[in-house]
Amino acid sequence: MDKQRWQDWTVVTLGIYLVLAPLIGIGTIGGVAAINSYVVGTLIALIAFSAVAQMEVWKEYINIILGFWLVAAPFVLNFTDLVAPVWNQVIVGILVAGVALDAILEKPPTSTGHNDHVGHGHA
Repeated sequence: MDKQRWQDWTVVTLGIYLVLAPLIGIGTIGGVAAINSYVVGTLIALIAFSAVAQMEVWKEYINIILGFWLVAAPFVLNFTDLVAPVWNQVIVGILVAGVALDAILEKPPTSTGHNDHVGHGHA
């Protein structure tokens, strides 16, 4: 794993956590909050795992959008009366969007020229 892609692994983990959250007692295992958690968590994890295999900036943007959706979902889907799922999805949404944004803003290592290959048999 490229050390610069810690963000993708973090978002994969957050997506998996989101899928498991209703099953481990954060809200109920059914209902709109749980369904949103299952579906969006799965999408987040799959997209981030895809970014682990091949980083493409559009994947980070999709996860930012999904993170924003998680923040808005309790209000749009009207499950604000379920305190634990609301806070869980809002916090995970902020983390997913923030980490994905960090991945976009992180600059790749800069090349210093021909000295990059010294000692590797290259000119």
